[in-house]
Amino acid sequence: MIGAILRKYYGNFSGEELKKFIFLGVIFAFTIGVYWLLRPLKDSLFCTISCAVNIPVAKWVSLFVVVPLAMGYSMIVDRYPRHRIFYVLCAIYGALALMFAYFFSHPVYGLDTNNIQQVLVGSKSYSQHVTTFTQWLGWAWYVYVESFGSLMVVLFWGFAADTTKPESAKRGFGIVAMGAQFGGIMGPLAVWLWSSSLGEPTLIFGSAIAIFLTAAMIYIFMATTPKDQLEGYKGGDKPAADAKPAKKTGFMEGFYLLISQPYLLGIFGVISIFEVINTIFDYKLKMLAATAHSGSALSTFLGEFGVWVNAVGLLCLILGVNSIGEKLGVRRSLLVLPVLVAVGVIVVYFNSSLWVVFGTNVMLKALNYAFNQPVKEQLYIPTSKDTKYKAKAWTEMFGSRGSKAAGSGVNFLLRVMTAETFLLVSSVAALGMIGVWVAAASYVGRKHKEAVDNNSIVC
Repeated sequence: MIGAILRKYYGNFSGEELKKFIFLGVIFAFTIGVYWLLRPLKDSLFCTISCAVNIPVAKWVSLFVVVPLAMGYSMIVDRYPRHRIFYVLCAIYGALALMFAYFFSHPVYGLDTNNIQQVLVGSKSYSQHVTTFTQWLGWAWYVYVESFGSLMVVLFWGFAADTTKPESAKRGFGIVAMGAQFGGIMGPLAVWLWSSSLGEPTLIFGSAIAIFLTAAMIYIFMATTPKDQLEGYKGGDKPAADAKPAKKTGFMEGFYLLISQPYLLGIFGVISIFEVINTIFDYKLKMLAATAHSGSALSTFLGEFGVWVNAVGLLCLILGVNSIGEKLGVRRSLLVLPVLVAVGVIVVYFNSSLWVVFGTNVMLKALNYAFNQPVKEQLYIPTSKDTKYKAKAWTEMFGSRGSKAAGSGVNFLLRVMTAETFLLVSSVAALGMIGVWVAAASYVGRKHKEAVDNNSIVC
């Protein structure tokens, strides 16, 4: 029955192909479920123990951590088979989650209300932990969750693209995205329902168990999936006309590929411009939320936000938004989100209340995850293995973190401008960036179509 429903919305699958995408969807559901469980806790715990006004600085710190992570990731790709990378990273992130759970439950360094004090920044009061150690632990926690969201998602999609052919991806990546939406609902739902009763440390401990289970599922997937279902895009033997042979440059190879290939720079623009604008929206929501809520109540509010984002995204997938993307094609599909973001910028400019910002964030994030993400991942299919793993890591990790840092730089202006002036300046800047986004999306969409039509590799 489930197979019949999926075939109705996503295409005519063979039996083994359908099993493969359902399995990948379950694995991605766990990955995204863990991230969306940690994400609201990342913001609420940081606001509680390390002061909410430091969020823009934390974004910059995340950027400087991403660079060595990207280097280490590229080295691991060279040395280990792709599935074993999951085992290594799951072991590291799972162990770190257990460490954070321990300290956040500690009677001295933990989240007991007696350990939280109020500090004045300007004319506003914010929460902060009484011990310096836990204040710094909050920064480490923030970077940990940010890096998990970047590295594990990049690794998964690189793995999926490397084991999937273009026509199969058009049918199946929507199913994978649907799995992500289920996980994205369950993770923040746990925070929404249980952060007050069980406490944040217990939820973090649960995330560690889920991370270890993800590694086990990757092992089962590799052991049970037929080899013909693990074959990726070959691209014949015809390289792109403008592609240059990649030199062996170790962990910097991905960076050199990124800056030397217009196609990858275009993808970089598509990713980074959305993240800059999203960071501005996101910061405004969190500042409004931190003013209205504190402690576990803030965790609950942000958990509710996560549930709505992923529930709307799942509804979009159930209603067949993936089939719309298939009819439009990659190029036109890439133009949908920038148009909708432009509408969101205008709406928030005229009404920036908490619930309007909440609703705008929900709609744009949901459409990005449910519609734009599967389309964007198809851009990596007609590319080499080095591009899928090394350049993709630099593009999405450094691009995502760098653009969030850039967005946080814009948010710093709020300290020196009135709220009205900041809203005008940020809105005009966002609309200008959307113009560049549209141009980049159009270019990479055209290059993707040319490569697939010619059975060639872009770069």
